[in-house]
Amino acid sequence: MKLSREVLKKMKHYVYLLSDPDTDEIFYVGEGKGSRVFSHFKETEDSNKVRQIRKIKSQGREPRIEILAHGLEKDEALKIETAVIDLIGKNKLTNKVRGHKSSAFGRMDLDQIKAKYTSDKANITEKVLLIKLSTTFSYGMTPLDLYEHTRSSWPVSPAGRKNVTHAFAVYDGIIQETYNVLQWFEAGTTYMKRRDIDIDSHKSQRWEFIGSISEEMRKKYRYKSVEHYWKKSSENSHSYPFTYTFDNK
Repeated sequence: MKLSREVLKKMKHYVYLLSDPDTDEIFYVGEGKGSRVFSHFKETEDSNKVRQIRKIKSQGREPRIEILAHGLEKDEALKIETAVIDLIGKNKLTNKVRGHKSSAFGRMDLDQIKAKYTSDKANITEKVLLIKLSTTFSYGMTPLDLYEHTRSSWPVSPAGRKNVTHAFAVYDGIIQETYNVLQWFEAGTTYMKRRDIDIDSHKSQRWEFIGSISEEMRKKYRYKSVEHYWKKSSENSHSYPFTYTFDNK
């Protein structure tokens, strides 16, 4: 089914859903205007979304198209798209990304909301590695995903690997999780569910740790701000006796 240009124009920006007509399972959430919603059926790239569409069509069926919201400005549509993706869960969808500014303004619990807008400064006294997850963090990510993105892979010096006792995952200047560092290994040599990069550890001299969540450090530092450490160490990231900082952006 197609919609006329007149109808598409009056709809302005909209948020739409693609689902399996037999199971009602939503497999894609999108935002756009005009004929954007129909463009997916012409795509030829090898992606989970395209494979799902082809699978449904191969069975003599057509994906169901639903307009969730319309008559919107672009910014409104993007926010709704993000909220719906967060609500359903990206792991249940074929979307490649979570949504516009989801990491900054997407689904959060009350502790995360409070930390984002009113955070005390952390005064760290332990030997800690602060790891800023600028591009890989998202609110609502699983504990395993957060752990794996935090623990690998970093150019940690021999002194750092010897002295560091804890590693903290940091996003938006706030400590999101705290880990005990049990042991360091060359990057790419320990089992990891996430292996989305090809690491030549001998050339890059990068390392990854194995560890566990530190309940003690959680009580002391979780959801506190460490932005001041980056500002003070802008010229030398190893300028502190206890705290090392890395940024993955």
